[in-house]
Amino acid sequence: MQSRLDKSPVATWWWTIDRWFLAAFLSLMGLGIVLSFAASPAVAERIGLDSFHFATRQIVFTVPALGVMLAVSFLDSRQIRRMSLIMLCLMLVLMVAVLYIGVEVKGARRWVSLAGLSIQPSEFLKPAFVIMCAWLFAEHKRQPDIPGNLFAMLLLVLVVSLLVAQPDLGQTMLTTGTWGIMFFMAGLPWLWIIVLGAAGVGGVFAAYTVFPHVALRIDKFLTGEGDTFQVDMGRDALINGGWFGVGPGEGTVKRVIPDSHADFVFSVAGEEFGLIMCFFIMSIFAFIVLRGLNTALKEHDDFTRYAVGGLVTVFGLQAVINMCVNLQLVPAKGMTLPFISYGGSSQIAIAISMGMVLALTRKRPEKRKQMGFALPQRALPAE
Repeated sequence: MQSRLDKSPVATWWWTIDRWFLAAFLSLMGLGIVLSFAASPAVAERIGLDSFHFATRQIVFTVPALGVMLAVSFLDSRQIRRMSLIMLCLMLVLMVAVLYIGVEVKGARRWVSLAGLSIQPSEFLKPAFVIMCAWLFAEHKRQPDIPGNLFAMLLLVLVVSLLVAQPDLGQTMLTTGTWGIMFFMAGLPWLWIIVLGAAGVGGVFAAYTVFPHVALRIDKFLTGEGDTFQVDMGRDALINGGWFGVGPGEGTVKRVIPDSHADFVFSVAGEEFGLIMCFFIMSIFAFIVLRGLNTALKEHDDFTRYAVGGLVTVFGLQAVINMCVNLQLVPAKGMTLPFISYGGSSQIAIAISMGMVLALTRKRPEKRKQMGFALPQRALPAE
């Protein structure tokens, strides 16, 4: 145990870190490993791999993800901005490259292979995008003559254009929604709220009109007709589990869900451990988001407020979308459950995001001006 008198970097980190956040993130990582052993064997056996192939790889992904999250949590806000700028530039280049040399899966190009590793640039783009937009919004508020809001809008247009070109409309909606919430936190006028709301509705209509696979998913969701096998099985798994589940390894519906280890791991949790486990998982995500927003509201520094708010928003929205797909509340969309679903790029990218949250929410000495203290006036000598 570290002493408060110890001034080493590790000791300072331990006494300044938000340990509630840290415990929540570690809990999700642990649940991801446990649920990978429950959800992945059937998938691995179906495609001729060792039963615990995906479970082993989940552990392999989680170990460096944990290391990355802890390493990023040691950074200060200036280092976070510098890292995000470099990451943003690199990922924008890869987002362009993926359109030409990316691996095509089901008509979309979202992955690029580098040194034998498959990377999804959009996953790493999200935290960098949030941090840079937070900085632009904060700079505009600090000095209104700096066109930070305009640059943030242009950056959004660039990122959305690259996402639509892949196409990846799920990430487009997630990124746009997070950007809108950050803009609202930065003092978005009501006129802009109306304009952006109308643009969002128009974007959904355009996507339905232009992209056949989007129209197909929405039609299947509204009518229940067509190939709805996977979402139906996900729902059946939750129903089969009831309140307390059928027991670890005893699930039967999970064996026929193609993506039970990835997008539908929430359904597997419900079947084997019951709705109690589902509520527990939901409560952890809710705790992270609410604690993050509460911390952001109390923060004096504009950049930190917008950055923490944006990072926990994108984290929470991604979890909500995944769980809503499992519950058949929204049309099917391939989006992972943070820290729990199988996936290397997703694990590392989310670890970077949450490492940033840990870094930005560390306890820092407040300036006297911010705390409302005034320096004592020196008494004048008596004449």
